[in-house]
Amino acid sequence: MTGTDGPGRGGPGPGGRGPDGTGAGGAGPGGAEERVALALAATVRRLQRGLDRLRTEERERAAVDVATGILAERLRCTPAEAAVRLARLAREAGQPAAVLAADIAGVPGPADGPPAAEPPSAGRPPAAPPGPALAATPDLAHAAAAVLDQTARPLGVHAVAVWQRLPGGVLALAAHAGLTAADAQAWDRVPPGVGTPAELAVRTGRELWPDDPAMPTAAGPLPAGADRAVLPLVDRGRCRGALELRWPGPAPPLTRPLRRQLHALADLCAGLLDAPDRTGPPGPAGLPEREGPPEQEGATLEGLLTPALLLEAVLRDDEVADFRIVRVNDHFRDPLGRPRTVVEGASLLETYPAACATGLFDRLVHAHRSGEPRPAERVHLVFQSGDTPLPATVRLAVAPLGRRLLVSWQLETERTGEGDQAALLRQAQRLARVCGFQEWTADGRVLWNDGLVDLYGLPADAAPVPLARLARHAHPDDEPAIRRLLDTVQRRHRTSSAVFRLVRPDGTQRYTRIVAEPLLDEDGRLTGVRGAYYDVSSQHWTEVALGATRERLADSEQEAAERERLALRLQQAILPPEPPPLDATGLHAAVRYRPAAKRDRVGGDWYDVLALPDKRVLLAVGDVAGHGVGAATGMVALRHALRGLAMTGAGPGRLLEWANGIALREPGQVTATVVCALFDPAADEIRWARAGHLPPIRLGAGGAEVLPLPHGVLLGALEDAQYEEHTTRLAPGEVLLLYTDGLVERRDRPVEESVDQLIHAAGAPGADLEQYLDRLLEFSPADTEDDTCLIAVRAA
Repeated sequence: MTGTDGPGRGGPGPGGRGPDGTGAGGAGPGGAEERVALALAATVRRLQRGLDRLRTEERERAAVDVATGILAERLRCTPAEAAVRLARLAREAGQPAAVLAADIAGVPGPADGPPAAEPPSAGRPPAAPPGPALAATPDLAHAAAAVLDQTARPLGVHAVAVWQRLPGGVLALAAHAGLTAADAQAWDRVPPGVGTPAELAVRTGRELWPDDPAMPTAAGPLPAGADRAVLPLVDRGRCRGALELRWPGPAPPLTRPLRRQLHALADLCAGLLDAPDRTGPPGPAGLPEREGPPEQEGATLEGLLTPALLLEAVLRDDEVADFRIVRVNDHFRDPLGRPRTVVEGASLLETYPAACATGLFDRLVHAHRSGEPRPAERVHLVFQSGDTPLPATVRLAVAPLGRRLLVSWQLETERTGEGDQAALLRQAQRLARVCGFQEWTADGRVLWNDGLVDLYGLPADAAPVPLARLARHAHPDDEPAIRRLLDTVQRRHRTSSAVFRLVRPDGTQRYTRIVAEPLLDEDGRLTGVRGAYYDVSSQHWTEVALGATRERLADSEQEAAERERLALRLQQAILPPEPPPLDATGLHAAVRYRPAAKRDRVGGDWYDVLALPDKRVLLAVGDVAGHGVGAATGMVALRHALRGLAMTGAGPGRLLEWANGIALREPGQVTATVVCALFDPAADEIRWARAGHLPPIRLGAGGAEVLPLPHGVLLGALEDAQYEEHTTRLAPGEVLLLYTDGLVERRDRPVEESVDQLIHAAGAPGADLEQYLDRLLEFSPADTEDDTCLIAVRAA
């Protein structure tokens, strides 16, 4: 009987003997025991390492699951979408997903070492291995298994295939789960043009769901009645492949939440399909795409013999929103003449907006998304220089270079060997908006440059318009000018020019100057005509606008002058140069009105001296806000209102209350400052009130005194305003001065300082009040060029 697992039964135990009778190993009596002990120790170490690895993986899965739950809660998305976000964050940070997950969850990470081994509990079965954490899947094979695990139970999916697009359009089965080995081998490579669902999804970027009528019939191994769904795998705006889900029968209804989950799983596979930290291909699909170092890219770009740009896609929500011009080579010439330092690093849409709108951007997006190069083709683009569009024909070729695009960009003029001088001339013509032409009389051939196509508003492939048909494109009123030009050039053989309105197909007009000269042979016979078109629309409309502005300005100036003359005459008519006789009241008065230095500053300053029936004297000075006729008419209204109201015998405070009501109801919202005083000769007393005006000044033997300020807001500001009154004595020989702010107002100092300066400069009033007021106007420190009113009264 031969033993297989017990000591002493012919196996390598203590009782076993080798052929030489000394032991199994022939190393002496103790050799077998030592060898068995070493083997057992090695087995224990191997099992311990496996146990540590399982514990570490279990801890990593737990950290990833916790981090996924945290992200799902904070981002308000599904767990699958949160797993994709975690995987992307880990790739961007250059860390394993488990390490980043541990930081997010706040738990020890893999670098902290395995947890201490726990002694096995008697009678407790070993724990089942946890399911794979989506964000921690290391490669596509695990990702395919994770997708199948996530979709098998809720959706009934029985097989998953991940397809990767290879250069040339070949699809490779990069990973799968649930497929038989025979099916996987048979569909390992799918040549371009076979028309499988995955090929359609990759080529068009379209999602194919089970109920989609566009689902191709050439669909690979699938039983009758079975369904499938195919989602393109898009990463950084480029379609890398497709995720295919298969059902053994009809697929269940795929609601919007379920489709969101499938989108998240597809994003996970797309990230792994082009993960930057892979050391090799995930399967038979080939190597991941990488950019070379900057110096290698620069060498590639400069090694090209044609103008070229290197572009980098700017993505928003995994869609191409723009391209950044990483660099250009030495052969590149900007169509608008800008240096390469301005172009490099700039946004393509901002640098060439019109060209992108006329087909450039769509071609670049298609090349970036498909990953397939676009062969050289002639493309008609438009470049924008200010308001001037510049059509151009470009020889364009696009090739993906890693995640970037290498664009060969050559203007047709560059392909014909245009030199620097010719390029400079072309830029000068662009800036001057000049377009050249030439036509030959022998064969009727016409040569245009690109700008004329846009000036005429014709399609890019339209034939040039000969001079004989120029009148058909002009405004009917301009046909005589064109006929004269043609007659001068073609019959008289002299250079001529004309300005006409070029009518474009859309009905718009461009004011155009054409200059043409005859081309003559040695015998003086006409062989052709050459010349230039000059778009003068901007100049014309500028001249039209300038002429209209001049007319409006002249009208405005004339109207303003008339209004100023009217206001001045109105003010001079209302304000008499001398006060009325006041001998019966015991007062002597003098008045002055000085108009503004500039006529457009004629304002609403006014004064009034009126002897009332009860022997009192009304003294008033006011200033209506504003200038011109409006201020003058407001002044007339308030002056006459105060005159009429003073006949009631009311005090100055009450008079101002009534005047305030009138100002509030005047058309144009009149506002004014006023000081109103009533002199009673019987008592030698002055009662006065003010509405926001400067206070009167009393001048006597003891000097000048600015009277106190009673409370009162300006007229026309508040409804139901109250005006406080003050009473003071005006002794015989004393002078009371009332004035407007045009006498003392300065921009650089307070009014009080200007008043003190003026009173001291003018000196005492003296016997002649007229001379005193003239001195005040002469020494006035005001710098506002406003009009001014003055009243001076002396008690007898």
